[in-house]
Amino acid sequence: MKMGNYSAVTEFFLVGLSRYPELHLFLFMICLITYVIILLGKSLLIIISILDSRLHTPMYFFLGNLSFLDICYTSSSIPPMLIIFSSERKSISFIGCALQMVVSLGLGCTECVLLAVMAYDRYVAICNPLRYPIIMSRVLYVHMAAWSWIIGCLNSLVQTVLTMVLPFCGNNVIDHLYCEILALLKLICSDIAMNVLIMTVASTVLLVIPLLLIFVSYVFILRSILRINSAKGRKKAFSTCSAHLTVVILFYGSALFMYMKPKSKDTKVSDEIIGLSYGVVTPMLNPIIYSLRNKEVKEAVKKVLSRYLHLWKI
Repeated sequence: MKMGNYSAVTEFFLVGLSRYPELHLFLFMICLITYVIILLGKSLLIIISILDSRLHTPMYFFLGNLSFLDICYTSSSIPPMLIIFSSERKSISFIGCALQMVVSLGLGCTECVLLAVMAYDRYVAICNPLRYPIIMSRVLYVHMAAWSWIIGCLNSLVQTVLTMVLPFCGNNVIDHLYCEILALLKLICSDIAMNVLIMTVASTVLLVIPLLLIFVSYVFILRSILRINSAKGRKKAFSTCSAHLTVVILFYGSALFMYMKPKSKDTKVSDEIIGLSYGVVTPMLNPIIYSLRNKEVKEAVKKVLSRYLHLWKI
């Protein structure tokens, strides 16, 4: 295949769910509403974790990172989707596609590692409560968060570069709602064995291993909770983990479906719906879950809202 075919690809056409134009207005409204909820909910969590001194702990530092990550992730995917649902021309430039993929993939990988770090934090807090302030020192939890971002971004950068340098040979129609690495790999007309190998290894390291660490952490957490004599103590201990565990189930459920299914399967409507929920619905539910299942967050939200309502009345 000549190199000219590769250089001719300057844009991609995103045709995910194009067979259902009657759904576009409905999906536009759903995505717009959820995006507003995500921005407001995540921003509120970040603000209260900064303003309320009671939330200056490792758990809420990680939660602040997770909230900022979700804002960045949805901002890289939802606004372009809104344009696609409301426009006749459903295209994105070559550079724009590469940037969207490196951002979304990097933040998705970072969230995998960050959720495992948060599980370790809960393990130390419940299984070693007396040593918790010593083990989870500020230096350690800041470094853990920083390395989560570094690992996720490096993996994304490597995979994006290795994908975008390969020849597309004029194939520029992506059967997806946004630039996603599995959909792009189907357009490449050269050998992608190395890309598939690297992606498989990365999926194992950044999806499966963190999930196993989370599972092991919660096995020890559950064992420690069951050893607590009082029912009130058990309930309090479990309440500090329930929100994180719910977010893990939502995140990994959709992520494992997207990235660990057999690569020979074509993109189907179910894949696109799962991808939409992975990028839109799950981030929207996170602040709701943490607000409803965490007493400290609810109290902090009430405190901040009452303070600003009081200032507004004045």
